[in-house]
Amino acid sequence: MISRHRRNHSQHVLKDIIPPLEQLMVEKEGYLQKAKIADGGKKLRKNWATSWIVLSSGKIEFYKESKQQALSNMKSGYKPESVDLYGAHIEWAKEKSSRKNVFQITTVSGNEFLLQSDIDFIILDWFHAIKNAIDRLPKDSTGPSRSLELFKIQRSSSTELLSHYDHEIKEQKPEHRRSLMFRLHHSASDTTDKNRVKSRLKKFITRRPSLKTLQEKGLIKDQIFGSHLHTVCDRENSTVPGFVKQCIEAVEKRGLDVDGIYRVSGNLATIQKLRFIVNQEEKLNLDDSQWEDIHVVTGALKMFFRELPEPLFPYSFFEQFVEAIKKQDSNARIEMMKCLVQKLPPPNRDTMKVLFKHLTKIVAKASKNLMSTQSLGIVFGPTLLREENEMGNMAIHMVYQNQIAELMLSEYNKIFSSEED
Repeated sequence: MISRHRRNHSQHVLKDIIPPLEQLMVEKEGYLQKAKIADGGKKLRKNWATSWIVLSSGKIEFYKESKQQALSNMKSGYKPESVDLYGAHIEWAKEKSSRKNVFQITTVSGNEFLLQSDIDFIILDWFHAIKNAIDRLPKDSTGPSRSLELFKIQRSSSTELLSHYDHEIKEQKPEHRRSLMFRLHHSASDTTDKNRVKSRLKKFITRRPSLKTLQEKGLIKDQIFGSHLHTVCDRENSTVPGFVKQCIEAVEKRGLDVDGIYRVSGNLATIQKLRFIVNQEEKLNLDDSQWEDIHVVTGALKMFFRELPEPLFPYSFFEQFVEAIKKQDSNARIEMMKCLVQKLPPPNRDTMKVLFKHLTKIVAKASKNLMSTQSLGIVFGPTLLREENEMGNMAIHMVYQNQIAELMLSEYNKIFSSEED
C-alpha cells in the first residue's frame, strides 16, 4: 500500500512540474455528422449522429450535446470521446456510405470514424484542417511509420524516469524512504528544484541514441513501409517491390472471388502486425493462418501505397495526368496517358503496370466480387495519385483521381501495350 501511494505521489509531482509534450489548442470546432464504424479493429454497426467536434493539435474530441452544453462540460472536466491523431490516416470514403461528402479517419489503435456534412465547403474545410493537423505531427524523413514509433519512444521517456524514481525509493532503507519522498514533495513547490528536474528530464531524453545511430548499429533497419519507392526497389535490385508482388500473388490465389475485395477493410491491428514483420525484414509467409483474412493482405497493400512519401503517380506528373483525363477525345486521352506512363521512372512505371494488371483480374471477376472498374477507381484513385500541396479544389481533384485510375484499368492493354512482354 505504501509503495503504491508513493508511486502515485511521485507521478503527481512530476505531472505538475513537467509540461505536456503538446500544448493542445483548439484549432477548429463545429457540428458534423459522425459514425464510428470500428473499435480496436472490431467492426461496428454504422449509426449516424450529430456531434459537436473539437479539433486540437493532436486530437479530435466528440461531444453529443449542443455547443453551449459541450463548452460547459469542457469546463466541468467532462471527458468526451477522443481520437488520437498520432499515426492516424484520413481519406475520402465515398464507398462507405450512400451519403455524400464522407471521409474516414483511421487510428493506429484500429478505431474508424466517418464524418459527413451535406454542405461541400464545410466538409472540405474540415478535411483540410484535420489532414493538416495530422501532417504537422512529429515526423522524420523516413515516413509516418517511423514517426509513430519515435513518438512512442518519446512519450515513454517520462514513464522511464518515473520508474527510475520508483526503483530509487524501493532500494532505499525504510528509514530513508520517507526523507526521499519529503524531498520530492517539497521540490515540487520550489521553482529552482522544478527547473532542476526539468533539466534532468531533458538530459535523460537527449541521451537517447539518435535514429541514425540506431540504424548504423543495425538496431533499426531500413523499412519497407514509409520509404520511397525507388529506395525500396534499389535495395531489392528490382523495379517492383517484393512485398507488392507477394500481396498480389496471395490475392490472385485466394481472393479474386471475395465480395468487396479491396473495398472491405481488414482488421487494422492485424494489418499493423503484418506491417511490423515486413519492416523488421522477417520472413513473411502470407499462407500462414494468421493472414487467412484476405482483407488483411489487401489492407496492407493499400497501406504500403498510401504511406509512400511520394505516391505511385509522382507529384511532378499530377497536373499532366489531370490534363490527359480532361481531354474530350477518347483516343487522345488514351494516347496521352500512354505517353505519360512511358516517361515515368522505371520503379513507378513497372509497379504501376503490375498493380493495374492485377486489378484487371479483379474486374474480370466483378460478377462474384462486386468490384467494378468504378469501385476500384474510388478505392485506388486517391491512394495512388494526389497533389503535393493539395491547395486546389479537393472535391474536383478526387473526381479526376478516380477517373484516371478507372481509365488505367479499362484501357490497360492500350496504355501499357508497349510495356507488355
